[in-house]
Amino acid sequence: MTLRARLSLAVTAVCLAAAGPGHAIGVNDALGDYVPGFAGSKAGDLDVLGAFVTYNASTDTFVFSGTMANDIGTTPGGFYVWGINRGLGTARFAGSGIGGVLFDTVLIANADGSGSVNRLAGAGAGAANNIALAAGTAKNFGSTQIVSIAGSFLPSNGFAKADYTWNLWPRDGKLPNGFGQISDFAPDNSNLKVLRVGVVPEPTTWAMFAGGLALVALRRRRAQAGA
Repeated sequence: MTLRARLSLAVTAVCLAAAGPGHAIGVNDALGDYVPGFAGSKAGDLDVLGAFVTYNASTDTFVFSGTMANDIGTTPGGFYVWGINRGLGTARFAGSGIGGVLFDTVLIANADGSGSVNRLAGAGAGAANNIALAAGTAKNFGSTQIVSIAGSFLPSNGFAKADYTWNLWPRDGKLPNGFGQISDFAPDNSNLKVLRVGVVPEPTTWAMFAGGLALVALRRRRAQAGA
């Protein structure tokens, strides 16, 4: 399949399968919009430019895709956390001024592709039920990282899987543990709903789509800044 055809497949799959009129494809996040007071690495790989999450009911599979302003792994110790609301999400960052990000589960993805699924409330909650993800589960394509996991890892807490919501926040693991590790939120202070899709493009296709969305947004912002 040609590059153009693969990109077209990804765009068509997402746009046509999105739930409802006006449903957002994902988030385009501002360049350099670090959390106020963040004292960690600003090399770019902890700065989200674009992200989206899809769910395929026929295969019961979630795909998480995030594109940064620099190549994944540029910051030693940098990693990525996806907060997922399966139905019992709470505002665990409200005390730090982020009250719109609700989650009851976190998917952690490291630069080497390893990570974990940690269910914090409801079905499957508790450290004993945390799921380790082997190195290579998350796949890096330059500045884009893509994680594909089985829906069985994310049992419902009341929401249908196609109605789960999410937020992405990179962290600098070289800093003391806590809110201060977080470099960026995408979206800034809210959740987005997953996209329902009916096909499963190759990871490289998702990477091109995610990177293309981020590149368009970046060029638009640079043009606006120069106007």
